Amino acid sequence: MSWSGHWHGYGPWIGTRDSYGAENLRRPGTSPNDEQTRVFLSQTLPPMQLGHWLMRRDQTAADRTWTEVTGAVNWLRESYDANPPMERDDGRQAYVDLDTKTRYAADSLPRGVDVSWVHYMRSQNLVSFSVVCCPHRFHPRTPCPLPPG
Repeated sequence: MSWSGHWHGYGPWIGTRDSYGAENLRRPGTSPNDEQTRVFLSQTLPPMQLGHWLMRRDQTAADRTWTEVTGAVNWLRESYDANPPMERDDGRQAYVDLDTKTRYAADSLPRGVDVSWVHYMRSQNLVSFSVVCCPHRFHPRTPCPLPPG
């Protein structure tokens, strides 16, 4: 799979399971100016389709825009370390380990595959942070919110 571009990081978003489940707030409408799209753009909730992050221009930051995959992967690891997952009471592993997640991200992102890490934290809140490919394979008409450089 061939892809050429850069990446934008979004999050971390931290909230309740109920907030995360509000799918109507996590989807844009069918046109740029309809009410559903306006509501979607005003949200910080992670979108249902990761490529829709690119529509939220005001949530894109220069310090979370990378042309080298190493920067994007390091940001994912830093976000993970700052918001560690809950641990099970029985001591068993609740989520795949960080090294496996990191290898997957380093392999997938250069191919144009978005990466989103979502898990419950010790507080029982969910945390979500994502790296989105730009240009996006499935939303090719969505303009880049902040070109690198």
